[in-house]
Amino acid sequence: MSFQATNELLKVIEVLKEKEWVDLTHTFGPESPHFSAFESAEFKTLFTHDEGFFAQQFTFPGQYGTHLDAPIHFVRNKRYLEDLELKELVLPLVVIDRSKEASMDNDYTLSVADVLEFESTYGQIEAGSFVALRTDWSKRWPNHDLFNNKDESGVAHAPGWGLDALKFLFEERNIKAVGHETFDTDSAIDYRKNGALLGEYYVLEQDTYQVELLTNLDKLPAKGAVIFNIVPKAKEASGFPVRSFALLP
Repeated sequence: MSFQATNELLKVIEVLKEKEWVDLTHTFGPESPHFSAFESAEFKTLFTHDEGFFAQQFTFPGQYGTHLDAPIHFVRNKRYLEDLELKELVLPLVVIDRSKEASMDNDYTLSVADVLEFESTYGQIEAGSFVALRTDWSKRWPNHDLFNNKDESGVAHAPGWGLDALKFLFEERNIKAVGHETFDTDSAIDYRKNGALLGEYYVLEQDTYQVELLTNLDKLPAKGAVIFNIVPKAKEASGFPVRSFALLP
């Protein structure tokens, strides 16, 4: 690499650091909300400063806290976390805001009509985008009861993506990946109706990834930001907690 090229990269870093950076990641721990089939995380102190240095052991499922699901999470013979290319993890960011609708209907399910309505205001969603669904569900964190949102009969209610909307985005708009603020891709009502997470399976079947339990989407514009999804490279992992953040235009 020439000195000139190196100097150009340094200038790029200077420009990027002048932008506003927004953390899209929840801080998580043993007390955090998590998928009901998983045990709570365990954080154990191995050594203290009195013993020379501070070191810890962390035990949690790969799908814990704000996390990235690799295609293999739901679909056989698809890619593991380590197979995702670095450039796939940095994408133009589109945020579809349905927080008002989700507050009035906790089972709100994003439709193709919602996507077209968004495009009528902001223009067509560009190919290669990361599309995030804003519902403001993240504001319920870290309260387990509010996040699970079960009614008197023990039935959970949470918003999510409709399968038709996902198919439209991936097949008609050629987006790259999606993210949301809830535990699951599908709305709770669709999960109950279908008996399976059809939306989540569909996304991962496209041999791409998704990010779940995002936060601070309310601080982002509808278009123009860039998302970074920085994730550890565990061997043959189906997913892992991620540090997602956005740079604002």
